[in-house]
Amino acid sequence: YKAEDTKLKRIVALKFLPQHVSASETDKARFLLEAQAAAALNHPNICTIYGIEEYEGQTFIAMEFVDGQTLREKRGTINLGKAIEIGIQIADGLAIAHEKGIVHRDIKPENIMVRKDGIVQIMDFGLAKLRASRASRLTKEGSTVGTAGYMSPEQVQGSDTDPRSDIFSFGVLLYEMFTTQLPFKGVHETALSYEIVNVDAPPMRSVNTEIDPALDAIVLECL
Repeated sequence: YKAEDTKLKRIVALKFLPQHVSASETDKARFLLEAQAAAALNHPNICTIYGIEEYEGQTFIAMEFVDGQTLREKRGTINLGKAIEIGIQIADGLAIAHEKGIVHRDIKPENIMVRKDGIVQIMDFGLAKLRASRASRLTKEGSTVGTAGYMSPEQVQGSDTDPRSDIFSFGVLLYEMFTTQLPFKGVHETALSYEIVNVDAPPMRSVNTEIDPALDAIVLECL
């Protein structure tokens, strides 16, 4: 929700956690710890968390209101030069988070905002870990954390994640920005998961010959 902080007279964004997530006290405590760490991140390429509140038993985060569009919404309007600039800003934000020991776990175009002034911000730090803690108890239902197509091999396999998981997802995001195609193209989720774990992505230059070999090497290194 877009809202007004009546104490500080500023526009903010409120993100309510789904009711089923708010139910578990263990999950909530873990989420609060992660959100506190994320709130300590002070970087122009990371959306600032102002606070965590509760209203009628519902937990919500008050965060910076970002006036812009998601990377998904901007698809098709980004040229190669702009895509490189966006990639650098995402990398800068991720580097700061990883230095602080925080892993995003759900890097995808929907979680990257491009502001009207061109500044790129990573959204939703800390939320994916909460989903991960729930998924670990829901393995019989085959739950995984992240978004199919952008998940790292260890996420697909339900293993522990670390900063390398974000780097892999970042590589998928870059590949899609530079080629308009995903590096892994399984026709259904099981096939996609198999490809992510077992298949090397084809070089971007096989899709777009104008891509610099050095850029291709960077993205394939991420993957």
